Amino acid sequence: MVACKSLPENKQNSSQNTAINQLLNQWHKDVAEFKYEAYFNKMASNAVFVGTDASEVWSKQEFMNFSKPFFDKKSTWNFRPLQRNIYIDTDNNIAWFDEILDTWMGICRGSGVVVSQNNQWKIQHYVLSVTIPNDVMQQVIQTKKKQDSILIRSFNK
Repeated sequence: MVACKSLPENKQNSSQNTAINQLLNQWHKDVAEFKYEAYFNKMASNAVFVGTDASEVWSKQEFMNFSKPFFDKKSTWNFRPLQRNIYIDTDNNIAWFDEILDTWMGICRGSGVVVSQNNQWKIQHYVLSVTIPNDVMQQVIQTKKKQDSILIRSFNK
C-alpha cells in the first residue's frame, strides 16, 4: 500500500496522518478481500459515498445495500492507492484527503473526509471520480453530452 504524502504541521498531526493512512489503506484492502463488515465498520454511521455516476449519492445503508451482492459473489473492486495527501484541522478531529487510485476503470481520484470518533478515525464522506486527461477532454464531453442533457433536464424539473 501507499505511504501517505502529507503536509504535517506538527508531530501530533504526523501520528494522525499515519492512523488515517492506515485506515484508508485497510479500507481499500477490505473491499478487495470481500470483508463486508470490516469495510463498512470503517465508515461513520451517517457516512455518504459518492460514486462516479451523477446519480450515485448513497447513505452508508444505501451503499451497503448496493454493495452486498458484490461482496456475496466475491466480485468487489480492488482500488490500489498510488498517492495520497492528508490534511488535518487544528483540533485533530476532522481530516480531509485526496488520493490517486489504480482501478479497473484506470486512474481514479478518491477524496473525502474522516472524523475522529471515540479516538478512532472513521470515513464520513467519500467521493470517487474518474480522472480525464486534458488532451481527451473534448472527446469525453462529446461522448457524454446526450446523457448529461437528459440528467440536467431531470434536475431542472
